[in-house]
Amino acid sequence: MSGKIEYTLSGLSCSHCASVIEDRVNRLPWVNEARINMATQILSLNAGEPESVSRHELQSLVDSIESGITVENRENGGAERRTALRSMFLKRIGEIGGALIFLLLVFTPLVNILPYPILFFALAYILAGRTVLTAGFRNLGHGRLMDENFLMIIATAGAFAIGDYPEAVAVMLFYQLGAFFQDMAVDHSRRSIRNLMGAKPDGVLVLKGERVIETAAEDVEPGTPFLIRPGDRVALDAVITEGRGNMDVSALTGESYHRQVEVGDTILSGFINTDALIRARSLKSAEDSAYARIIRMVEDAGMHKARAEQFITRFARIYTPVIVGAALLLAVLPPLLIEGAVFREWFYRALVFLVVSCPCALVISIPLGFFAGIGKASREGILVKGGNYLEALNRVDSVFLDKTGTLTEGRFLLREIRTAGGWDEAAVLEAAAAAESGSTHPIAVSILRAWSAEHPSGSPEAATEIRNAAGAGIRALWKNRPLLIGKAEWLKREGVAGAPDQEGGAVLLAWDGEYRGSLYLSDRLRKGSADVISSLKKEGISRIVMLTGDSATAASALAQELPLDGYRSDLLPEDKLRILEEAASEGRSTLFAGDGINDAPVLARADVGVAMGGLGADAAIEAADIVLMSDDLNRLRIARTIARKTRHVVVQNIVMALGIKAVILALAAGGYAGMGWAVFGDVGVALLAVLNVLRIMSDRGPTSPNVS
Repeated sequence: MSGKIEYTLSGLSCSHCASVIEDRVNRLPWVNEARINMATQILSLNAGEPESVSRHELQSLVDSIESGITVENRENGGAERRTALRSMFLKRIGEIGGALIFLLLVFTPLVNILPYPILFFALAYILAGRTVLTAGFRNLGHGRLMDENFLMIIATAGAFAIGDYPEAVAVMLFYQLGAFFQDMAVDHSRRSIRNLMGAKPDGVLVLKGERVIETAAEDVEPGTPFLIRPGDRVALDAVITEGRGNMDVSALTGESYHRQVEVGDTILSGFINTDALIRARSLKSAEDSAYARIIRMVEDAGMHKARAEQFITRFARIYTPVIVGAALLLAVLPPLLIEGAVFREWFYRALVFLVVSCPCALVISIPLGFFAGIGKASREGILVKGGNYLEALNRVDSVFLDKTGTLTEGRFLLREIRTAGGWDEAAVLEAAAAAESGSTHPIAVSILRAWSAEHPSGSPEAATEIRNAAGAGIRALWKNRPLLIGKAEWLKREGVAGAPDQEGGAVLLAWDGEYRGSLYLSDRLRKGSADVISSLKKEGISRIVMLTGDSATAASALAQELPLDGYRSDLLPEDKLRILEEAASEGRSTLFAGDGINDAPVLARADVGVAMGGLGADAAIEAADIVLMSDDLNRLRIARTIARKTRHVVVQNIVMALGIKAVILALAAGGYAGMGWAVFGDVGVALLAVLNVLRIMSDRGPTSPNVS
């Protein structure tokens, strides 16, 4: 029996170390697959026998690769992680400060009475480079030569060898100082991303009789009654049992509006109760709540790497050995081939080459950039399941939109009932409500709402053996006779006598093989749909098509109100799937937006599947690549804006890092750049790249089409 287990690797900041740890964990006999998300420091592994997993064994393995990394159970993060980070930062400050004191002593009058000034340089060097020296020699013992620690040791030891003691110490000191600020910036960006969703609700006021007991959310079982005070953040998915009021749903939907709730309504963890005392009954555990699921999705999204991330990982494996080889040739060939060339001078240039060679700026900042984009999207009520989908949004050129619930509100109103076969309106409505009683489709909800309005305290005589005919209708037994409700063509195929031709907005009903009436429903165009379609066209989407199972009459009427490039009607789910496959065969990059329940195969087939209004809908979250948590099509445009912003920042980091490194490498080869420039080309550029990533999260105008 296999299972997924997750750990937090506190203190992990070296991307190369992460790659090595991932590789070594994957070699463990009880591990089927292991992946490390650098942005969240999460190690996710699938174990053949979860009970055989040993955190201590993992800790020993990690210690053999890199010191200062703590393996913790993911749920234990919090305060322990912050304490460990604080301790690590304080130790780093102490080492840097001590090294600086020893270095300054050499340049004071005390140097004249010191018998061996080199000892002070050595002490300063050891203090400044303790972590680098420890990691570098340990990696050497494991046969790993091409990591930044060992390269720094070679470069600074070489400076010592040619008598440049102050520079050797200064380079190690400034390298550690730069790494310190880089780690701080990375940690800040991680915390900023985690905080985008707001504070995690964790306290629950459990009701035991008339007593109120504050309990941790993790300890509350489904079915437990609890109290929600005004101002409280809802900690668990629940159903209201007493009270009515308003809920701020912005943490989940990204929209600053309040939702009215009353007895019988479902509320989700992450909502904020604004104005009334409410009693509720929990529906799920804290681990399975909507809020926890969303945060978990955002964090796990880093496991799905974008093409840019995959490229940089492959690039780094080739880039560093090539640079090391070039540095070796730079040290050896000129003194042999150029008359008058001094080995000491060319050796120094080669050392500069080594220092600047590490691709950390790319390997750290690019995954962090995509993760920041995913975090930013989550704050806007948009769940993106991976950097690959965020990247794919930029390539989409064909958009296919479902009609009901996507372009329209999906809230039908029953406006007319026509009868036949001796039935009256009440009988038609009762039979329809009985057939639709087990469905959550918008049409079913509208019919049931109409029945409830007429019979507030009753319910229709129950139908049995209810079965769904996908894209066509529902068949059931009612009063021991077959009952059908759905499209006219389907009723005719089922042999129903007297069924009229399909009319826009009509649902036909037959009982005992005879047509008994039609229910005419109307659905309103979603506000802003036309503007969103126009905006998408301006952004370069070449083709926008509506796909619907509705009749040609209903589809044509709606299409006239929208700037679409076309529409297809009377479609079954397999028809929609075929249309997307045809578009893919033409070389188009497709996006499909639908409700995520009936259109799951189409969502899965599209290059980017977008589920509309996935608030609490498990099927939507499972089926789609991107989930818009509110019923607002404009969120699709916001998602593309965030995707463009993320792409621009990632490209900027790639160009900046490679450009600066190329310039410093060229200057070093010509003898115009020293160790100080080399350190800037390594940790300085990495720090700039991480700070650039923070722009994604700090941008306060996601809806703006202008991206710089």
